[in-house]
Amino acid sequence: MQEYAYIHDEDNVPETLMEVPFLESFSKDHLDQVLHASAFIECEEGDVIIAEGDEASRIYILLGGTVAVEKNGDRIVEMNTVGDIFGELAALEDEVRSASVVSVGNCFCLAVDQRFLEEIMPRDNNPAFYAALYEFIAKLTTKRLKATSDYLATLDQELRELKSVAK
Repeated sequence: MQEYAYIHDEDNVPETLMEVPFLESFSKDHLDQVLHASAFIECEEGDVIIAEGDEASRIYILLGGTVAVEKNGDRIVEMNTVGDIFGELAALEDEVRSASVVSVGNCFCLAVDQRFLEEIMPRDNNPAFYAALYEFIAKLTTKRLKATSDYLATLDQELRELKSVAK
């Protein structure tokens, strides 16, 4: 895994980054601060981006490739859409990572260091920024909960059908 500092021209944010939903939610000034607190991560097959149980400080945005979320060594889900976010909850709540995230093939991510971001933009002095950040994460969490509920409802239906056939 290789890490590169993200140095950008404040007047010229790459179009690819401007299309990432997470980054779209910030004003230009706030986006500049987010990018100053970021690094690019380039991964190869099997690289562990997040290790379950580690302390958290980064939120990751997938810019290319595929990553797998694993819990206790079992693959839970794969993410492969540009703009997919992972690591956000533990980073915001100063908790340990609840799952691992591993690169499936080559991938490229933007890593936003939440602790550094808080140093350059303290929460008490930047309520609009943190409101945008938490609103985005709330929407993301809602979307994931809905997908999980739909999946569980499908499994429940399949289980009921299997039980009825087994009788």
